[in-house]
Amino acid sequence: MIFDNIIGPARPATLVFRFWPVLAASFVGSLGATWLCKKIAIKFGIVDRPDDLVKTHKEPVAYLGGIGMLIGLTVGVLAGIGCLRNEEFFSPALKWLLGILAGGAIACFVGLADDILDIKPVQKILGCCLAAVILLLVGIVPNLHQITDSLNLSVPRNLENLLEVLIVIFFVLGATNSLNLLDGLDGLCAGVTAIITTAMLLLSIHLATWGFSEVGDPVRIIICLGLVGVVCGFLPFNRYPAKIFMGDAGSMLLGFMIAALMILFAEQIPRWWMASIVVFGLPILDTAVALVRRLLNHRPLFVSDRGHIYDQMVDRGMPLKKTVRVCYVLAAVYAGVGLVMSQIRTRYAAVVYVLVCVVSGLIVWQKGYLKMEGLRGAVRKKD
Repeated sequence: MIFDNIIGPARPATLVFRFWPVLAASFVGSLGATWLCKKIAIKFGIVDRPDDLVKTHKEPVAYLGGIGMLIGLTVGVLAGIGCLRNEEFFSPALKWLLGILAGGAIACFVGLADDILDIKPVQKILGCCLAAVILLLVGIVPNLHQITDSLNLSVPRNLENLLEVLIVIFFVLGATNSLNLLDGLDGLCAGVTAIITTAMLLLSIHLATWGFSEVGDPVRIIICLGLVGVVCGFLPFNRYPAKIFMGDAGSMLLGFMIAALMILFAEQIPRWWMASIVVFGLPILDTAVALVRRLLNHRPLFVSDRGHIYDQMVDRGMPLKKTVRVCYVLAAVYAGVGLVMSQIRTRYAAVVYVLVCVVSGLIVWQKGYLKMEGLRGAVRKKD
């Protein structure tokens, strides 16, 4: 049966309880830091003001939520490092964890600069590339040998190294921008991230029970637990009506961390990498729809509009809270598909993934989500 091998013989699934301090520390750290950042943002006027175009909230809302999450994540990762301090593989795990945290901090501060100073898109891209370089420096890269060997391809080592660099940069840019675009409704980005990261945690536990990687297994679990704790600590302040926004600082931090996780899943067998990408399906879908829609309608690619899937749901009359819940369900569906398909052969899973892409595209087309009307770029609300 497909699910006979969910729990492997190498380690018990209860190993995740060993890392409970990560979840607790990141949650408490994020909760407290977000509350403090809200106070600081209001005192110094670091707020997001409505513009009746893209930003439709009624009153100015505090920024700096991303900094609160970064603090919570830092506390959680440090707790995870404490859990590993007596292990033989402590040094390489420490290197990876600190590298991921450093890259996340860079992405967060690049986003913060955009929140406060409104920097140019090219500056944000360069900042994300710098964050990606940190992953490369600590050795977090996809293992392309498994893919080339399975396809009986002989690729020169220099070309393989170049592809690894390009893939890491692509994933960091893609994930940070995807979550940045998804951060458009109260509680949406944080809630979807919690769902995605929980699915990745389940996948990480599965791999750990099979002894998939001595270093990668605990690192993946620590990062997943840290992210779940962080977004759960942030959500009480961000759900409708939001008292604080994560801003680009928060969305780029979360995007970078998930990019790092997806690359970690590419450590060995391609099937886990593919599964993690599908788990991230909703942000990918929203970004793809946004880019295709702007191209088809001859609109600038990097100019904000209200034509995202969730925006169009609201503009068509769906209440905001219901829209967020629907997006949660969609995120859970993609996450579920990724988890289930991770248990079958790669060749068969790939066929299912293609079908998922085709079906998603057809639904988007039939629902008219590629249309743009008016300055806001969204379908007008029906009478």
